[in-house]
Amino acid sequence: MISNCANPDCGKPLHYLREGRIYIFNTPTATVASGKTGQRRLEHYWLCGVCMEKLTLAQDGQGRIHLLKRRAPHDCGDSVTSTARTTRLAS
Repeated sequence: MISNCANPDCGKPLHYLREGRIYIFNTPTATVASGKTGQRRLEHYWLCGVCMEKLTLAQDGQGRIHLLKRRAPHDCGDSVTSTARTTRLAS
């Protein structure tokens, strides 16, 4: 259950879904002993309205969730910056 902003520097409590943004990622569970990949599950994250203006969440190829800085609106159209400053979020 989501209870706080996914930005570890913020931690604002989630009271209403009016502000901010919910992110849903399909993430793998732990690998079982036989070497087969475990099941996948949906994980939910929330960025508050203030953090959402500066940051976004993205999933890498290994299923890890990262906090990324957004580009300024005048930068080349894409809203996500390079991974110059990423924060890996604990699952």
